[in-house]
Amino acid sequence: MRIHLVGVAGTGMGQLASLFKDAGHDVSGSDMSFDPPMGPALEAAGIRCLRGYSAEHVEAGIDLVVVGNAIRKENVEAARAEELGLRRSSMSAALREHFLSGRRALVVAGTHGKTTTSSMCAFILAHAGLEPGFFIGGLPKNFASGAQVGSTKRKVLATSAKPAPFVVEGDEYDAVYWHKQPKFFDYIGASQDDVAMITSVEQDHIDIYPSAEVYEAQFAAFAAKVPTTGLLVVDARDARARALAQANATCRVVFYGLEGDDTGDVTPTWQAALVAPDPVSGAQPFDLYAGGSFCGRYALKVPGAHNVRNAVGAIAACAEGFGVGVQTARTALAAFEGVRRRQDLLGRPGEIAVYDDFAHHPTAVDETLRALRARHPSGRLWAVFEPRSATACRALHQTDYVGAFGAADRVVFAPLGRTNVPEGERLDLGRLAREIGESKATVAHDTDAVLAAVVEGARAGDTIALLSNGAFGGIHTRLLDALATRAAS
Repeated sequence: MRIHLVGVAGTGMGQLASLFKDAGHDVSGSDMSFDPPMGPALEAAGIRCLRGYSAEHVEAGIDLVVVGNAIRKENVEAARAEELGLRRSSMSAALREHFLSGRRALVVAGTHGKTTTSSMCAFILAHAGLEPGFFIGGLPKNFASGAQVGSTKRKVLATSAKPAPFVVEGDEYDAVYWHKQPKFFDYIGASQDDVAMITSVEQDHIDIYPSAEVYEAQFAAFAAKVPTTGLLVVDARDARARALAQANATCRVVFYGLEGDDTGDVTPTWQAALVAPDPVSGAQPFDLYAGGSFCGRYALKVPGAHNVRNAVGAIAACAEGFGVGVQTARTALAAFEGVRRRQDLLGRPGEIAVYDDFAHHPTAVDETLRALRARHPSGRLWAVFEPRSATACRALHQTDYVGAFGAADRVVFAPLGRTNVPEGERLDLGRLAREIGESKATVAHDTDAVLAAVVEGARAGDTIALLSNGAFGGIHTRLLDALATRAAS
């Protein structure tokens, strides 16, 4: 087919374009800019990249127009496609129709941990020889890209031959302007043997889900959509996820957790006991139990209790859903390198470890900082935070952010990344800095001031965590260069 994607340079849309190209289609895409890493990746894949939006980009001979969820109805290309009567689709519906059809989906949903857990699942299934397809909202370091068609042949899963698996990171954000429902609704139910996960449920995306009740209702509906003959894997520690699964799922539900979790009336089938991190390699060991039986000691290169939690969920899904042996999963996880922008070590200029992380919700900030503190127990830990998402820029989590930075020794706040939030609803960074402690936290007036504060204050042996779900004004490269220059002089 001839396929055109409107808003192609977003992570998900760009990966879908690559999937279509790999499947043999003629693919073009338009966007306002084609910045790294997605822009160069699209061009390298042979996709025609059209800068800007123009009605001329949409012609009568196009078989399918995929419209991104950031595109509005007034967009000239979206309007032209509708005018010509061309076949249109959202990203999630296109993925379902063209790549999930005839496959067994493993859909990883939840407020936190989706990208890393999806990547772990894909790597475990690949290590088991099941040739999975996958569609992940990040770049797993063990793969060349975040999306892969995988095998379309039937594979021996447990004791029978079934369709090959396809792992999807199940985003709860809405699909497209004419279909304002969560994308993960499109991913589940293509096969009667689908496997789904819920890692956590904590209010997010306040721009489209104005209350916790509305947000949680999406996950309740997701649990209900898992086919009766399918499987739902749930983190037993999360009271909301646990309750939603128990109340809405008609399929078999398997729970997982860590030793010491409050799991209410649920006893997790899959459980891990944390072991102290290796002081030399920084590896995070844990002991795995299934149904109360000891399965051995495992180790992760990626630090933190939250990553052990992600790993146990991934093991449960791959073992219970696809028949992967626990020792196969153990070998795979030992080689798992993590995901770009998730505790991603960028460099050590002047003996200062600089990490990039996508964390922006207070729970994710807290878990990330505690994991880095455990990996780097000496020296000061700097948290450099850009509140950028619709939720992070609002006062919804004003109080929660105070405790989220508890593991850090120094905190530098960049200005809010959105200017369209009403003043009365904004996160108050000045108040936040005062409540954390003005000797510890400061608010910078722009990215240059953030950079200057960190370069001036950081010393050899320190660790710096750059926390943002956006580009953060290109601070990553600038900070590495500035610290390297300072060290050299």
